Amino acid sequence: MTSSYISEELRQRVRVTAGDRCGYCRSHQQYLLTPLEIEHIIPSSREGTNDEENLWVACARCNRFKSSQIEAVDPVTKEVHPLFNPRTQKWSSHFQWDADGVVILGLTPIGRASVEALHLNHELSIAVRRNWVAAGWHPPSE
Repeated sequence: MTSSYISEELRQRVRVTAGDRCGYCRSHQQYLLTPLEIEHIIPSSREGTNDEENLWVACARCNRFKSSQIEAVDPVTKEVHPLFNPRTQKWSSHFQWDADGVVILGLTPIGRASVEALHLNHELSIAVRRNWVAAGWHPPSE
């Protein structure tokens, strides 16, 4: 079992590398009411480490839905696929915004499985994104 301690220096390095955006829904820290959380791509409960290459940032909502999941079912193929890895995969290779910039569309089995597992298009998330679009804050550029 690894220690749960992650130094402030490492936390800051991960935040900077992530551009202060949730790796999954792409929400920027400046528009969130709670701090982005350091999340384990391979969860600690599944023997994931606190090494930098296993850490990213996620908003509280995405992190809660991800929980200990590492894979999910693609609703199109009905096959199990790994969840999107924001550290090693490019967001735009697996997702895109709909024409209004509020709904996240999964482009690949990994993208679709991640959209479903992390509830990326929950009605509250969509409502908040609509307001961000109206304010000119969204959608983010890559």
